[in-house]
Amino acid sequence: MSEFQPADPDFERRVPSSFARQGIMSHIGAEMIEVGPGHCEIRLPYGEHVSQQHGFFHGGIVATIADSAAGYAGFSLMPTGAGVLTVEFKINLVAPADGELLIARGSVVRPGRTLTVSRAEVSAMKNGSSRVCAILQQTLMTITGRPDVVG
Repeated sequence: MSEFQPADPDFERRVPSSFARQGIMSHIGAEMIEVGPGHCEIRLPYGEHVSQQHGFFHGGIVATIADSAAGYAGFSLMPTGAGVLTVEFKINLVAPADGELLIARGSVVRPGRTLTVSRAEVSAMKNGSSRVCAILQQTLMTITGRPDVVG
């Protein structure tokens, strides 16, 4: 059971709905596999369209799914009608993203009324083994009172 209580009891519908509106996630083939209060998991299968010149997942793609996993973990705790924007993140690419699948697991470190700190760990799956390839920490801003920035 999560240590966090979502402000919106409908977060399990609202969060995947927001994810589905992200064109980049559809474009690269990423899927939200799980969402709960303060956590989120996104998976991305390997393809040449997400690779770099050595055949690994591109670092920008790793950062993209890490940002979304951590961001949606934070968004799961935000109130109905809120929007979420990343205002800052730092990522450490700790190993080549070499594998058939990336798994980004986001979690909230500290929720706040305006600012939330979250993190994500990205693992590359290869031949049945998992290896952490990136660690991200970010700051999110809860946006309220802006009908053009909801979800």
